[in-house]
Amino acid sequence: MRFSVLSLHPDLFSGFRSEGLLGKSFQSQKLQLNLFNPREFADLPHKRVDDKPYGGGPGMVMKPEPIVRALRSIKEVPKEKKRVVLLAAKGRKFSQAMARRYSKLDHLVLICGRYEGIDERVAENFVDEEIRIGDYVLMGGEVAAQVVIEAVSRLLPEVIGNPVSLEDESFGAGSEKEYAHFTRPPDFEGYKVPEVLLKGNHKEILKWRSASRRKVSS
Repeated sequence: MRFSVLSLHPDLFSGFRSEGLLGKSFQSQKLQLNLFNPREFADLPHKRVDDKPYGGGPGMVMKPEPIVRALRSIKEVPKEKKRVVLLAAKGRKFSQAMARRYSKLDHLVLICGRYEGIDERVAENFVDEEIRIGDYVLMGGEVAAQVVIEAVSRLLPEVIGNPVSLEDESFGAGSEKEYAHFTRPPDFEGYKVPEVLLKGNHKEILKWRSASRRKVSS
């Protein structure tokens, strides 16, 4: 799968693209991450990417020209399943269901906003949808883009070593959370693993896990 990210701060992705399972997947080309800085597509001599908002108000707004030029520079592949997504506080909240939907794509393009936001003409005419990762405001869309990329990538069989680990987890079949997990030692500083998990009775373990799932979800 290919990810293309438009960001004024591409260096924020340096560690993200080199560490952990994702880093291995990027390095082995199982995943592709291409970064596009809108400033490189801004007009000379100053390469300005923002301007004052029409109608007045605080802050600056990202200009449409550099973003649209950057979008148009991204290499197209025939019959590619692609989606262009703008990360914005007014977008729909990102969910596991959306991550699953995106994981069926060939190419996901993510636009990271900055300042007070992006000229609305970009959102209305050049993107497929707007999303947010939560009910709060960030300084830019880079962290949000990384959240989306990681949530989508871990659903791809070429990224996760054991796909079975995805079958019974939080939000796997809706809004339920995953049951509680324990490992060795059975007694840690007086805090003990539930006895039912130590006895090997799979029927009772399933009942306990179901109750644990409901407790976490409440």
